[in-house]
Amino acid sequence: MKIVCVIPAYNEAERIVTVINKVKPLVDELIVVDDNSRDETYRLATATGVTVLQHLINLDQGGALQTGTNYALKTGADIIVHFDADDQFAAAEIKDVIAPIISGEAEVVFGSRFLGKKSNLPWAKRHLIIPVARLVNRLLGINLTDPQSGFRALSRQAAEVIKITNNGKAHCSEYIAEAFRNKLKIKEVPITVTYHEFGQNFSGGLRIIKDLIIQKIIK
Repeated sequence: MKIVCVIPAYNEAERIVTVINKVKPLVDELIVVDDNSRDETYRLATATGVTVLQHLINLDQGGALQTGTNYALKTGADIIVHFDADDQFAAAEIKDVIAPIISGEAEVVFGSRFLGKKSNLPWAKRHLIIPVARLVNRLLGINLTDPQSGFRALSRQAAEVIKITNNGKAHCSEYIAEAFRNKLKIKEVPITVTYHEFGQNFSGGLRIIKDLIIQKIIK
């Protein structure tokens, strides 16, 4: 069973090598999607020997994930893990996220910051983004503990049917909505998230909220 990890990266030169070195031994293939970074992210990632794809224009995180997921499918991935480049997720927990898919218990697994493990959530996430995302999910008939987690795993079958359209950070909610819409077997597992830069900026939080609301209106 081929496990492939996709890491979207934009201006992550400070941490990308550290993240690659943590994740690489735990998966069969690692794909970094450089989203037209303006720093040394592409060069540093390439030097590690992993597969690095590069966008000619910046699409944002959701777009980079779709690029990496499509490529992973072409290379024969059986399970695709989505992981962030900023060293906030714990690489050791990849095994926990993929375990329900390996056992056949789930087709999509979402990591949750609200199932017992502690995460130092920034103010904007805790008081703006998460509440709005939960409201959008409830309007869609979805009830999960974490409506905006970027740490997830997809079976090959799930990755083939889920095609997201939101290029921005609101892609997290779209992955959840698409998993439910396609009636896939879903499971949440507890994850640890450590925020190194404490706080999503206010304008960034408002952008995510706008994307969430527009996504709900369009669908």
